[in-house]
Amino acid sequence: MIAFSELIRANQSQSQMSPDLTLQIIPAATIAPPLLAAIHRLCAQAYPGENLQPLWDAYRPDWYALALLHSAPASPAIPVSHAMVVTRWLQAGNGPLLRTAYIELVATLPAFQGQGIATALMRQLAQAIATAGCYQLAALCPADTQLYRRLHWEYWRGHLSIRPSNPADRTDEMPPKPKHGDAAPASPLPTPEERVMILRLPTTPPLDLDLPLSAEWRPGGELW
Repeated sequence: MIAFSELIRANQSQSQMSPDLTLQIIPAATIAPPLLAAIHRLCAQAYPGENLQPLWDAYRPDWYALALLHSAPASPAIPVSHAMVVTRWLQAGNGPLLRTAYIELVATLPAFQGQGIATALMRQLAQAIATAGCYQLAALCPADTQLYRRLHWEYWRGHLSIRPSNPADRTDEMPPKPKHGDAAPASPLPTPEERVMILRLPTTPPLDLDLPLSAEWRPGGELW
């Protein structure tokens, strides 16, 4: 079990952005329902017109990274920026499966954009992922290249694909097979329209970014 509270305490001096805004990393198993509802509202405002419910239904998050606004002592903190970590299993070429901290739904409320909050949150999250020691890689499908390049993320240059459901690839920590009608591909599914960035961790093995990169199939409509 990752000691999330210890990670937060270890970085507490770096997680204070202002007297009213703090950064926190919260394990998904302990997040309070009202705060989770507020996260859903934040993402709905940051992604207007998109139906995010299939993603909330499909993802099994490990952590939530939040920038929280403390507007009044007696009021609950309001999330203004968010990122979510889920475990995925990426494979470079024919190499071993890499337990990957895959970052989803990076979002900041429109009124708080352009203030460096997302940059600070992603920097804090990267430190926590590296400190946790249970991941071999971090990855995401970026909407904003500039943000991640500043934080030392790299584009994967090789071809991307989704692996078919293969019992030999599975581990006890992988998500269960889809139950709501999403059919896994019978053969590797090329995804040339996608772009993926990776962040090397202290535990990351040597990687050739020109090799093909694959991820496991998952339901919900977002392959990467």
